[in-house]
Formats: sequence, C-alpha cells, structure tokens
Amino acid sequence: MARQRSLRLSTRVTLFFGAMALIGGMALAVATFLFARNSLLDQRIADARNDAIFHAQDIRGAYDADADIGEFVIDLDYEPDAFGVLLPDLETEPLRQISSRSGWSLDDLPVELVEAVASRQYGQQLYEYEGDTWLAIGVNIRAYDVGYIEAFPLESTENALRVLATALIIGTALAAIVATFFGWSTSRRLLRPVSRVADAAGDIASGSLDVRMDEESDPDLNRLAGSFNEMADAVQERIEREQRFASDVSHELRSPITALTAAVEVLDARRDDLPERTQQALDVVVTQVRRFDDMVIDLLELSRLEAGAQDLHREP
Repeated sequence: MARQRSLRLSTRVTLFFGAMALIGGMALAVATFLFARNSLLDQRIADARNDAIFHAQDIRGAYDADADIGEFVIDLDYEPDAFGVLLPDLETEPLRQISSRSGWSLDDLPVELVEAVASRQYGQQLYEYEGDTWLAIGVNIRAYDVGYIEAFPLESTENALRVLATALIIGTALAAIVATFFGWSTSRRLLRPVSRVADAAGDIASGSLDVRMDEESDPDLNRLAGSFNEMADAVQERIEREQRFASDVSHELRSPITALTAAVEVLDARRDDLPERTQQALDVVVTQVRRFDDMVIDLLELSRLEAGAQDLHREP
C-alpha cells in the first residue's frame, strides 16, 4: 500500500499560524461582541428607563396642573419613532388608553407588560414587533392611579451591533491573513539552514566531498552545521582511505601478476612439449591469470578515475 504523502513542514507551520490566529481572533471577536452588546443594551435600557420615568413625572405634573392630558401626552418630547400610551383608568375593562402616535396602541405592546402595569407594577420588556426589536418601559403614577407605557425602537442599537460584528469579522480575517503570511515567512527563515544542509548533502552525493557548511549566527543552527561538517569529514576520510587501499592493493598485485603472466605465457608457448593433461591444466591457469590481470588493470584504472574526479571537484 502506497504511503500517503504528507504536507511539507513549511506548509504545516504556515497553516498552524493561520489556524491559531483564526481561532484566537474568533474567540476574541465573540467575547468583544458579547461585551459590547451587553454594554450597549444596558446603556440603552438605562436611557429608556430614565426617559420613561421623566415623562411619567411630566404627566404627573400635568395632572397637578389640571392640563389637557391627551394633548400633553401627544406633545411630549419623544425619541424618533418612540411612542407612549397612557392608561388613565386602570379599573375599566377594556382599559382606556391615550396614545401619543396615531395608529399605535396597547395592541402593539407586549401583553405581559400591559397586565403588569394594569396591576400597578413597574416593568420592562424586550419584544419583537413586525421583525423589529423594541423595548417597552411601564410605570405606575400612584398619585393618580394611572399607568404609563413608553416603547423605544432598538434599530439604532442593532445597526451599531451589526457594524461592530462586520468590523470584528473583517478584523479577524485580516489577522488570520497576516498571521498566515508571518508563519510562511517564519517557516522559510527557519527552514533555510535545512535547505542548505540538503544542498550540501546533494553536492557530496554527486562527488564534491570537500563541500562544507558555513558557520551560523544562531548557536543551535551552528551546532547543526558543525555536526554536518564533522560527518562530511568522516565520510571523505573513509572514502579516501578506501581509494588509497584499492590503489595500493592494485599496485602491489601488479608486479607479481605481471611476472606470473610472463611465466604462464612462456609455458603456453611450449605447450606442444607438454602432456595432454598438463596442457588442459595450463589452459585453465592461463585463463585465470589473464582474468586476474584484467581485474587488476580495471582496479588501477578505477583508482585513477576516482582520483581524477576528486581532483576535478576540488578545482575552484
């Protein structure tokens, strides 16, 4: 079964940096969004509560002044798109109501909050109306036993949160891209000495036994370069020793083989004077001696070629 090919080390380092930045950025973005959302909602609810209470106090003042309550409720300074509903009589069924905006009434408010205000309680509630989020604040004006509910749209808060979420997503994506590029450049810088080791090993494999690595500024990488150079020295020394041994052996064997060949040639020249069985033995000896002589010649030639190739690689 073929071994599955794995990703390159530089690719794995690059992907690791990118994945860590993406995960960390997403976690930070989610935490930031939740914190900002809670802070914005808390501030919005506090502002809405203050406005509702302030308007309720104004309505009490209008009651004290015996003013036209209906006109007063309509003329209150509301936020854009906000509206208020006054319940002037909590004993009637159905409840009487005075709305500050035409077309908006108790039917547009959450039932639970209306029931709480009708029961002379304070309440607040987030609710959905026609796809939009609203905040309703209900208070009881005890001095005149009336209820007041004011509703505030949260569209501006939601828009701010959408903008924040978009910015966080873009920021997370950019951080992941920058981290990926940083991981790519870092992996290239860290693996550059390994590439030099591979190049030097390839040169040695091709016959350049005198190739060595330069010293590195980093202590750990310098240790790698030193170990590689020591290994290359040991390999070169062993190869040269084997070459010298082969050359010495071939030279030492050359002289006796030459003498033996000459003697055999003399005997072969006088083979007719020898008995038949001796001639057969002589043929075997002549064949083996010539073969041995060819082997020694080949060994000498190989030693010269290797020595010449090594000298050639040493040339600048």
